[in-house]
Amino acid sequence: MALLPPFSWKSSMAPILLLIVLFHIAGVQSIGVCFGRLGNDLPSVTETINLYQRNGIRALRLYEPDTNVFEALRGRNIDVILDVPNDRLQALTDPARAHDWVSANIVPYPDVNFKYVAVGNEVYAENSGSAQFQNYVLPALRNVHNALSAAGYQGRIKASTATYSAVLANTYPPNNGVFNDKAKDLMNPIVGFLAQNNLPLLANIYPYFARKGDPNNVPLSFALFSDSQPNPAGYFNLFDSMVDSMYAAVEKAGGSNVPIVVSESGWPSAGGFEATVDNAATYYRNLIQHVQGNSGTPKRPGSPIETYLFAMFDENQKTGDETEKHFGLFSPEQNPKYQLSFN
Repeated sequence: MALLPPFSWKSSMAPILLLIVLFHIAGVQSIGVCFGRLGNDLPSVTETINLYQRNGIRALRLYEPDTNVFEALRGRNIDVILDVPNDRLQALTDPARAHDWVSANIVPYPDVNFKYVAVGNEVYAENSGSAQFQNYVLPALRNVHNALSAAGYQGRIKASTATYSAVLANTYPPNNGVFNDKAKDLMNPIVGFLAQNNLPLLANIYPYFARKGDPNNVPLSFALFSDSQPNPAGYFNLFDSMVDSMYAAVEKAGGSNVPIVVSESGWPSAGGFEATVDNAATYYRNLIQHVQGNSGTPKRPGSPIETYLFAMFDENQKTGDETEKHFGLFSPEQNPKYQLSFN
């Protein structure tokens, strides 16, 4: 997660049952939850995967390969986004090492439902934490895609990379979205590769950070899906606006056939600006209702938005802004944080 540039326009059973309802409503496969593990007080891997299954959560994102997680996922019917960590990208620019990576982390687990491989996360020259990896993303992505195909997974496991809204410019109105001048050299070739191979783009979409970055021009109600009337561009919520800005940029880069998978989205419950339990509960509840409605976005009406919520647990070892530690749907004690209900 990262701060976005400003927009340019003005422990009882009851909560457990409520979350079970949350994840069992129609179209449940559209919703996943990211399995972040940067905490020293988190449940065991097996307990965590059991928690996913008890709550009907049928998809997860895992940020690095882990044999213990893979073993716990065997036969669970849970779809998986598996990341190649940024610090491994350079190694995978060697085709042989990309083949070895697939052979070690995918092939031995035929009963794990790998769906996507995210080759890098939020790699961008203006991101001080990932700038040094920018030149490795496309060659590593190409090699992982080819290795998956060679191993017999073509069309079944899709390689991509996870980006975020900081690579965009001209985001309002959303149709004006374009990759900014500093991101074009990275993103345009990636989009071209994805388009050529019928692969999606993964995108981390955070209305919270857009609201935090420009509170005078981004209304809280718009960020929380609470507006009853559209804004002048025809949007009822910031999430759709941000997704469509990314779609507009992808189209301009030659990717009109490239779908977007929302690989992260969330709202913190503590630690900083408007990070409250009430706001987070409202965001997650309304996001889930919106995604499960399969209404799509104004730019892609009727197209389901596959979305992964960030994250399963609060993570007390996350660095950076204090809010980073408070995105969990569950406490480390496995209690649901929010009382969420759907009618």
